[in-house]
Amino acid sequence: MALAREGAALCVIGRDGARLSETVTAAQVFSNVTAFQFDLTSQDGLQPLVRFLEQGAGRLDALLHCAGVFQSSSMEESRVEDLDAQYAVNVRVPYTVTQQLLPFLAAARGDVVFINSSAGLNVKRPDVGQYAATKHALRAIADSLRVEVNPQGIRVLSVYLGRTATPMQEAICKREGKIYKPQALLQPEDVASIVLQLLSLPPTAEVTDISIRPLIREQR
Repeated sequence: MALAREGAALCVIGRDGARLSETVTAAQVFSNVTAFQFDLTSQDGLQPLVRFLEQGAGRLDALLHCAGVFQSSSMEESRVEDLDAQYAVNVRVPYTVTQQLLPFLAAARGDVVFINSSAGLNVKRPDVGQYAATKHALRAIADSLRVEVNPQGIRVLSVYLGRTATPMQEAICKREGKIYKPQALLQPEDVASIVLQLLSLPPTAEVTDISIRPLIREQR
């Protein structure tokens, strides 16, 4: 997701057409919205957004990385193909997208937000090695980027989430044989509220890392 404040333009990027449409409809209540549907794992996928920014605002106030995929398996039974797929979305996409949009962020002295996972901080399960490795890599990218771009006035925030009520989490619970109880999880609105508050901080302050977890730790 990208925010170009010139004309209050919100650019929403997605791969799933139905969910992208839902997001656009909800966001239109607050802002002018332009949607881009393409596969960010493709080499030139971001070019329509780049051209849009070049021809319009020329600046980007905030870039939020929210996409992610998850596979769980023991190392003994895991497939390297699953590791590659998770790396492509969880690591390579946020890296290359940020790289291509840095000039627009620098023009706005903008913000980059990486929605990470608690698995990017520590690993307490035997079957999430691949996923956790990608999230640790994303943490390293954010930390290195912060040192690089802070002198340009760009802030970099990593948000480490516990289990959140999303379709992906519903699918994970199903695979784990657990009853999906969204009311016991973090809500997307909780995460959005925190991120908006942090983006609203004056430019003299930067929050670098924040962890959010459900009050109820485990579903039964």
